[in-house]
Amino acid sequence: MSENIYATQGAPTIALVGFENAFSEMFAECNFNNKEVVHFENGMKMVSAWSDHNINIVAIISYSEIMAPAGLALIETLKKRALPAVPFFLVVNYFNPNLRKLALTAGISDVFRIPLKAKRIEKRVNFLIDNWNLLKDNIIPKVPPIKNIGFAKRTFDVFFAGLALFFLSPLFLIIYIMIKMESKGPVFYYSLRAGTGFKVFKFYKFRSMFVNADQRIKDLKHLNQYDIDAGVKDTTEKIRETHCSQCAAEGKCQYPLYADNIQWCEKDFKDSKMASSGSAFFKIKNDPRITKVGNFIRNTSIDELPQLWNVIIGDMSIVGNRPLPLYEAEKLTTDKYVLRFAAPAGITGLWQVEKRGKGDMSEDERLMLDNTYAKNQSFVNDIKLILKTIPALLQKENV
Repeated sequence: MSENIYATQGAPTIALVGFENAFSEMFAECNFNNKEVVHFENGMKMVSAWSDHNINIVAIISYSEIMAPAGLALIETLKKRALPAVPFFLVVNYFNPNLRKLALTAGISDVFRIPLKAKRIEKRVNFLIDNWNLLKDNIIPKVPPIKNIGFAKRTFDVFFAGLALFFLSPLFLIIYIMIKMESKGPVFYYSLRAGTGFKVFKFYKFRSMFVNADQRIKDLKHLNQYDIDAGVKDTTEKIRETHCSQCAAEGKCQYPLYADNIQWCEKDFKDSKMASSGSAFFKIKNDPRITKVGNFIRNTSIDELPQLWNVIIGDMSIVGNRPLPLYEAEKLTTDKYVLRFAAPAGITGLWQVEKRGKGDMSEDERLMLDNTYAKNQSFVNDIKLILKTIPALLQKENV
């Protein structure tokens, strides 16, 4: 059933998100006990239809990686919209035990890894729907210990961020005009980031790149400075320029990510990144995607100033570990690296101060400093880092 043809008024409905024609034959084999099945192109269209048309959705099955927009981010959206809690299933390509823990902690009922088995999905989905009223109140997720921000730190964050926004408003206006004059596109943008406890939120910045910047990542992969310790990569490695075989069979991308009003393929992007032993981070020296104004606001860290709003609304703190793009956070769910997400997400932190201007930083060095901050985080240490941040901002090294 298409998303444009909604279910019968009041009829129990299972929402399929992101599948479209994918696995349609497999779902046709499933017996969901006369529940209607409605396909939605993406999570936002499902949320809008649910809210506007009063659909009686009793379960959601989303075709998305855990850290992708239709995974944890969709769970957060449902909570913020105060929509009814229903069984939420994910169909993924990539999976490991730590991602399972993360998924269950976030409220995902179960995860199915491709290749799919119709009988398993049918049995599991029907069981959870039929017993949801008994199960939902008995599910007590084991959340990893998270550093408590504390009253003093939160008070300081709100006071400092509010004061900074007030006094920096003239600078905001100047940067707004400069960005508009140099290139077309929005002045501000946001991307989804994983912060404290892997919480997904909208991360705001001044735009410092041309609006088609993300389309060029594949062409610039060989310049990634975080590969310095990963060994020499095969320069003849070919990056897909078209759909992968699975997406090509459907005629369109089944794993879309969005930024700056453009779309690219999550699976294509993930596969073109480093192997699991490679770098989780992506940064290029003298990046040609960056505008002239963008280069200036990056060197001076002015592009980070809109994150003061993230601080005001409680997504971030002034000091903490940098929140990461979802595709990077997904690679850091192992026991070795998960500690960094126990600390507050912040605008500035230990690794920015300690390594800024001291040359190239390996991924292991950065993660070691993130873990060190998480272990030793306190309000007193945060104040010390703030005092060290001011001279660090005057250095030319991009971090």
